[in-house]
Amino acid sequence: MKIFSDCGVCVPDILLPAKKDLSSWSVVACDQYTQDSVYWNNVAKAVGNAPSTLNIILPELYLDKPDCTNRIAAIRKTMRSYLNDGVFDEPREGFMYIERTTSYGRKRCGLVCAIDLEAYEWKPGNTALIRATEATIASRIPPRKAIRDGAPLESPHIMLLVNDSERILIEEAGKRAKKQKPAYDGDLMLGSGHIKGWWISEADEVNAVHDALLKLEKDNFLFAVGDGNHSLATAKAVWEEYKQKHNVTESPVRYALVEVVNIFDKGLTFEPIHRVVFNANVTELTAFLKDRLGGTVRTVSSAEELEKIVHDSTASFGFVSGSAEGTVYTVLETDITDLAVSRLQPLLDEYISERSLTIDYIHGSDEVFRLGERTDAVSLMLPPVDKDSFFATIATRGALPRKSFSMGEASEKRFYLECRTLFAEEK
Repeated sequence: MKIFSDCGVCVPDILLPAKKDLSSWSVVACDQYTQDSVYWNNVAKAVGNAPSTLNIILPELYLDKPDCTNRIAAIRKTMRSYLNDGVFDEPREGFMYIERTTSYGRKRCGLVCAIDLEAYEWKPGNTALIRATEATIASRIPPRKAIRDGAPLESPHIMLLVNDSERILIEEAGKRAKKQKPAYDGDLMLGSGHIKGWWISEADEVNAVHDALLKLEKDNFLFAVGDGNHSLATAKAVWEEYKQKHNVTESPVRYALVEVVNIFDKGLTFEPIHRVVFNANVTELTAFLKDRLGGTVRTVSSAEELEKIVHDSTASFGFVSGSAEGTVYTVLETDITDLAVSRLQPLLDEYISERSLTIDYIHGSDEVFRLGERTDAVSLMLPPVDKDSFFATIATRGALPRKSFSMGEASEKRFYLECRTLFAEEK
């Protein structure tokens, strides 16, 4: 395994399924549809008896179920069976260049590689090469650790972001890779789009990726975790425990398979996650935020006007509140230059804590207006996530607050496909 220690990346030995029926092999990230048993039942029907990543991952829907331990044992057994029974092609050292077209018609490009967990940190205040984008909740690590610790295989749903406005890394790698035939090419299940992948394994191709990574590294910061914050934190915890227990510095466990995506990829949508505060007074709330953030508060005449103002900005917040006289639309326009949610959420936490209020997180403007019409709630519309300030905000302020953004819709999340041997023998 070739290791580029100067950028925290290595060239992994990747396992691909021998039978390239991606519509049964690939399933969506385990942390999606966590309250939707119907979806996962439909996945099981789509898979049938075929080999599938469904059988080597644990959908988080089942994480707290009484049979969770038995499910994990079955996953381990299936992993060993897949390794021993010819389910995979022979492992091949290389990166993978990916083109994913979603059911929404958006296409994004990715680079599958392995990262060195020694170069990653999720704890606040770190200056690691690879950093978390959202606050990581330590209590979520142990149940996920039970799945990874001792697992013979890993397959990632982790997506890392790279700050590449000139598109010198993934897009250039794709131009070189696409001179050959794809390693796989197929539809994803349940109408989730299409995916193609090409090997990047020749020395000149691999070295070109390395050169691009070195150019993109700025102030000891290269990658931000876009999806899978808790999965990567779990991988780190497993490695830390393993290296202490066995007194080693090298092992497959030290590395984690990921997909890298350019934050400026046009097919990568960043959706703001809006807020609703129950039993709040809109006048008091907007005055509180204006005092802390500065700016100007004004009312507007319609939902359409409010949405346009917020959507066209990077630092304006919309408020929708119901009253006996009707719905009120209010805008707080500020001049803050950090990512808006990074300044807003700590203030909301303070506001609701002092008043013993409750907050929820909502997707889409329709929900903002629907909930805001209630007389016992104030909904907050956040501006679009500013890609230009994303990395700068994390570099200066650290990980973003929880529920800061969503990378596309649920069906657009990463699908499990490539695998890598993790623990060679059962623990």
